[in-house]
Amino acid sequence: MSGYQINEIFYSLQGEGVRAGTPALFLRFSGCNLQCSQETHGFDCDTEFVSGRRLSAEEIGEELRECSPACRWIICTGGEPLLQLDTDLALFLKEQGYLLAVETNGSVEPAPPLLELLDWITCSPKVAEHAVRLSRCDELKYVRSYGQGLPKPKLTRMEHKLISPAFAGGHLDRRTLEWCIELVKENPGWRLSLQQHKIWNIR
Repeated sequence: MSGYQINEIFYSLQGEGVRAGTPALFLRFSGCNLQCSQETHGFDCDTEFVSGRRLSAEEIGEELRECSPACRWIICTGGEPLLQLDTDLALFLKEQGYLLAVETNGSVEPAPPLLELLDWITCSPKVAEHAVRLSRCDELKYVRSYGQGLPKPKLTRMEHKLISPAFAGGHLDRRTLEWCIELVKENPGWRLSLQQHKIWNIR
């Protein structure tokens, strides 16, 4: 691919999931193949990933180093990062000494060479189970609003299963939180995961 459409690159803490609280470089790709709304998914997408700049792999690497010369973890996110992240970029970043995590909605299946280069995969499905194309992940996370049940995952290879209460307008509704707590208690193989970066008020 001749360049990548990048929405933003920044340095912060992972705000959710098993790795919450750890420093990470965020590489946000522009574009998504889904449009999540309250009506269709039980929550409105709160991420701006439409705008962006076209950057080469070398330019991406330079901006990552400027954000933090020491951090080795990159979280590839979006939008849907697997629409653009390819083997060439992944190899380039690995050769620079980085570890690669990806946050995907599961609707895009990466080619085997790319899959083998990813050190951590977070899958947060936003499609029906039969439409999930990913074959494995390290953590599977469902965002749930009040009244939404827990699907039966199609993925069979996963280390961690998480339920994340949906935020509405930047706030966590107590009723939604209590609903998700009950889901976890009724399904002991799962754990609760809050979007802590919204509570910490960081990106």
